[in-house]
Amino acid sequence: MDLFVLITTCAINLLLGLVILLRDARQRYAQLFGLMSLCITLWIVTNFITNHYTTNLIITNMANMLAFASGYGIVFSGLLFTYRFPVVRHPGVIEKSLILILSLTVVGLSFTDLVSGVVTLKSDGTLAFSTGEFLWFYIVCFLATVVLITRNLLGVSRSQNPLKRHQMFFVLFAFITSSLLGLILNIVIPLIASDWQATRFGPLATVVLVVTLAYTIIRHGLFDIRFAVVRTLAYLFSLLTLAGIYYGIAYVASGLLFSDRGDGYVINQGPLNITLALLLAFIFQPVKTFFDKLTNKIFYRSNFTIGDFVVRLSKKLTMSNDLRTLLHHAALDIADVLKIDQAFFIVRYGEGTSMSAGTREHKHVSQSDERTLDEYFYSNQEEILLTDTLLSDEGSIKDTLNQHSIAAVLPLWYAGHLQGYLFLGEKHSGYYVNRDLKALRTIRDELIIAIQNSLSVQEVREINATLQQRIKDATKKLRQSNNQLQRLDAAKDEFVSMASHQLRTPLTSVKGYISMVLEGDVGKITDEQRQLLEEAFTSSERMVHLIGDFLNVSRLQTGKFIIDAHPVDLAKVAKQEVESIRQIAATHGMTVTYSSPSRFPELYIDENKIRQVIMNFMDNAIYYSPDSQEIKVMLSIEEGDAVLRVIDKGMGVPEDAQKKLFTKFFRAENARRQRPDGTGIGLYLAHKVIDGHGGRLVFESKEGEGSTFGFRLPIKKLSTPLPLQQETA
Repeated sequence: MDLFVLITTCAINLLLGLVILLRDARQRYAQLFGLMSLCITLWIVTNFITNHYTTNLIITNMANMLAFASGYGIVFSGLLFTYRFPVVRHPGVIEKSLILILSLTVVGLSFTDLVSGVVTLKSDGTLAFSTGEFLWFYIVCFLATVVLITRNLLGVSRSQNPLKRHQMFFVLFAFITSSLLGLILNIVIPLIASDWQATRFGPLATVVLVVTLAYTIIRHGLFDIRFAVVRTLAYLFSLLTLAGIYYGIAYVASGLLFSDRGDGYVINQGPLNITLALLLAFIFQPVKTFFDKLTNKIFYRSNFTIGDFVVRLSKKLTMSNDLRTLLHHAALDIADVLKIDQAFFIVRYGEGTSMSAGTREHKHVSQSDERTLDEYFYSNQEEILLTDTLLSDEGSIKDTLNQHSIAAVLPLWYAGHLQGYLFLGEKHSGYYVNRDLKALRTIRDELIIAIQNSLSVQEVREINATLQQRIKDATKKLRQSNNQLQRLDAAKDEFVSMASHQLRTPLTSVKGYISMVLEGDVGKITDEQRQLLEEAFTSSERMVHLIGDFLNVSRLQTGKFIIDAHPVDLAKVAKQEVESIRQIAATHGMTVTYSSPSRFPELYIDENKIRQVIMNFMDNAIYYSPDSQEIKVMLSIEEGDAVLRVIDKGMGVPEDAQKKLFTKFFRAENARRQRPDGTGIGLYLAHKVIDGHGGRLVFESKEGEGSTFGFRLPIKKLSTPLPLQQETA
């Protein structure tokens, strides 16, 4: 065979094996596919050496043995692969033992002349091949392995999933065709014709195998690595184009500008190479962009980025608090990104009430069908249901979904209960692949939170409307009953306080359990699990502080914001807060340093509120600074004041926003971009707390260079007990 075809086949084969192995290195099926790719490459190389190397017969015979061993290794690794992909199979002990014994025997015999025979050199300089006594045993085991591969794949192909049927058809075709073709070219024809020259065409079998697998990956989404393969093709086309441009220009320029002038002197071509290098550097990106678009158009028409999709949907979910409007816009966005014909929600609220909203002219699911789906999901706890994967014993559900042209169902779980469903129609082209399912899993929590927020707003509106009507009626009937209104007001305040405390209780439990897992109380955890748990712990701590902030804002509004002063070691308090935030800072690669005088006077201050102020300053410093920065916390005594400063090298505050920075709910534009989930009440509360102690805020900032936040407390004034103070908004 042509050497170029062999090299190309080896390259494509190794590339596929490497991409799949890197994508799922821990998965057994990926490891087995990588092993099969290695065996294919080894067989191509050893087959070529066996048929063309005549210098050293020892090397030729060794290559011949390796060719037999790796040839069987291809079908053996393929067999193991079909036990792991696309579904996991568990062979019985007898089957497993028999396969292992026969395989070891075949490989062992391949390294002897009992199977591979002996390669000798004829008088005319050509190679002669003899037949091993146990070659028949090799053929029988080879065919038996192919039969087992066929059995495994046919079992999967009977699945009702059309995508899997297409994939398994081509994988089965690749294995059977390449195996039989390889057996015919390398053994059957040479035995019948007594001429082993036919083995030169043996690599045709691997060409069929590799090309078919490559086609199945790109066209039918096998392993869902099509995107990686297509991007690789785009890079290869870009490099080949640039190489062609380089050699074309270099060839023409060398002939016209740098030829021998006749006196034996040749002009230096260095400037030409430099010019060409600069030219290629400038045009690389446009060329790559062109091939990216071309390959996307050919192979990947529905391309989208999960991160961009989540950001885009998150913005849509924050545009409205009306539940129906929210569901409508979310469904339109999902249908547009996933390229599907319909998407709609069913969301439950209240007692037996539900709402349906989605794309225009979407289907409707009856309550009886909803109950059937409820039974299915409560029993199976599936994350996403694909209609094509339903088995025959779920025929009623499948018929219902097919009747409404529903291809996928995403259950919306909240607090262990089904809040509703997202129903998705058929894709305009192709089938749902892993990337689509991953995107749906990613946006699921965003959808649930947005729906809950909208329901909460709706409930609050209904409560407010009811309260307003009651107040209006009560005002008409009982204008003199001021006491009743005061009791209602007190009930409202109690509700806010109780709600805040009720929210704190489960959050405290969540923090405790996460802390126990992080400290190894329930067993060893991986680094990836530790990172996710640390993020969860950080988020729960932020929620606790946020609840405290809202509670204090409520107290300010009701005139019940009290400074409860008692003797406190401010230096110790600041140090404890620094220690508590270091773990959060570490997740961002940051360090927090703390310095204070060796001796520091006790001050009569409200410890909890001062802690909250310090924590807010440090929290802002972490989230508004780039990773791997240092944050300094400094406590000192200056001009009779206790001064605390938190210094960062973050984004800083724009000059035009600094005057409004400490007002309620105000946030600078760059802060909103960096941290969209902020509330704008932390600095407002800090101002109220420090003002309530008779102190002043410390603030310095320059946009792009960092900020200093802190406070000054009068030591003399706070060295003695203060009367109970109360602030009003």
